[in-house]
This record gives sequence, C-alpha cells and structure tokens, in this order.
Amino acid sequence: MKLAAFDFDSTLIDGETLEFLAREMGIEQHIKDITDSAMRGELDFFESLQKRVALLKGLNVEIVDKICANLPVMNGAFETIKQLQKQGYKVICFSGGFKNATVPFAQKAGLDAEFSNVLHSKDGCLTGMVGGGLLFNDSKGELLKRIQSITGVSKEDTIAVGDGANDLSMFQYAGKRIAFCARPVLKKQADIIIDYKDLTFILDNI
Repeated sequence: MKLAAFDFDSTLIDGETLEFLAREMGIEQHIKDITDSAMRGELDFFESLQKRVALLKGLNVEIVDKICANLPVMNGAFETIKQLQKQGYKVICFSGGFKNATVPFAQKAGLDAEFSNVLHSKDGCLTGMVGGGLLFNDSKGELLKRIQSITGVSKEDTIAVGDGANDLSMFQYAGKRIAFCARPVLKKQADIIIDYKDLTFILDNI
C-alpha cells in the first residue's frame, strides 16, 4: 500500500472555501487578505483560521452547504485520484477547511478518506467558531505521521501535495513533496514543482 495526501483548498478545488463563503457576505477581499498572509507563512494558521471563521458569524448553514457542494473542482483532480488509486495508492485529503466541503467532494471524487475541521452552528446559522483536528500549522504532518504508523506505509511510499505554508508539515513525512501552484515558502521545500492548474501533471512526475 502507498499513500497520497492532498491539501484541499486551491489544490483539489480551484480556490479557497472560506473566500467562496465570504463572497456571500460581501467580505471576500477581507478574508482573502488574511488567507494570503497565512499561506505565505506570515501569520499563524490557527490565528488566521479563527479570524476568518469569526467573520462568517450569522451565515445560514443551508447556504454554506449549498456553496460547499458546488465548489469548482481543480482541473484533472478526479482523473488524478483515480489513476493514483489504480497504481496502489490510498488517496486522502487534509484540509484546514471544513467537513461541509470535504465530505461532498470525497463522495464525488472517490477519495479513500478526508480529514478536516467543523464549523460550529446554532439555530441554523454559523456561530463564528470552529473546531477539529487540523487547526494548527503542524496538524497535517502530525496526522499524516499517525496514519503512516497505523497503516505501515513508509515515508518513501508517501506523496504529499499542497500549495501553502500549512502544508509544510506534511512534507517532512513524504518521500515525494509536490508544490502545486504553490507559495514560494512551500516551493523551497518541494521535490516537484507544478505551476499549471492541472493535477494530471502529477502523474508524469511520480
């Protein structure tokens, strides 16, 4: 068995879930500025996530779910997932984002597993709070390490794919480190750099 771990936002989907939700409230640019700072490694991921989610307080959960179920899929995502699985990989995604988005994507794409956070809601609206196991800069790496330990998959048989600073922690546990349309902070630690919005380029590099 081999393992391929993908980031979700701006990797498996074309854009950031939080920004699509923020558009509904007319605060997309404000949230984008915070996201960009975090992905460049200038702002702690936990702090940036809390700030952004707080700005969504009051947004109707039904609207959240509708938006999340219709996020634009990155070019080549479904094909790449299927081809990796044919090659013996278990394909999973790690997201600092939310179950509202990763669960429907995983079902459509046929992912083997998805891991993400949970938006807290009350009376049908977001409270501006978030919880889960992927809240911190090192969360993805720590989870990847635990999955490797449970499954017996080695670092050499692990691929990690991401675009931002909070994906760095995955790289130290991956034999192939792929920076996909990524920030410079991630490219510096990558074995493979793909600057085209088409995930099938990964298949030519593994």
